[in-house]
Amino acid sequence: MRLVYLHLSTLAVFLALDFVWLSTMTSRLYRPELGALVSPEPKLGAAALFYVLFVVGLLYFAVVPAARSGVALHALRDGALYGFFTYLTYEMTSYAVIAGWSRLVVVADLAWGTVLGGLSALAGFWIARRFGLV
Repeated sequence: MRLVYLHLSTLAVFLALDFVWLSTMTSRLYRPELGALVSPEPKLGAAALFYVLFVVGLLYFAVVPAARSGVALHALRDGALYGFFTYLTYEMTSYAVIAGWSRLVVVADLAWGTVLGGLSALAGFWIARRFGLV
């Protein structure tokens, strides 16, 4: 049950950060760069599945190992790497197969995925340590 609490609390941080990013950057980056490829209505089921499973991976690869070792920098580093490589997979696949995928979006998303993964993992680390969830 402790991991469920850790997942939900880390997910809340992840969602809050990504909400700020998406609400700011959709009109400034995604629509100008990708045009009609950006859906006017997000597919909430797909988004929910991504968020839940991304945070499962973040806990497995970054938060829990760092919380057990007690080294916050490991959470930040491993979360950032997890974010970078997962976002890289999506971005490079999209760039390779979707006509009109923007290089600027690739660079921005890779930077954001790295920051988002690192900050969310660090928050998860502090939550886990503070409340004894690992």
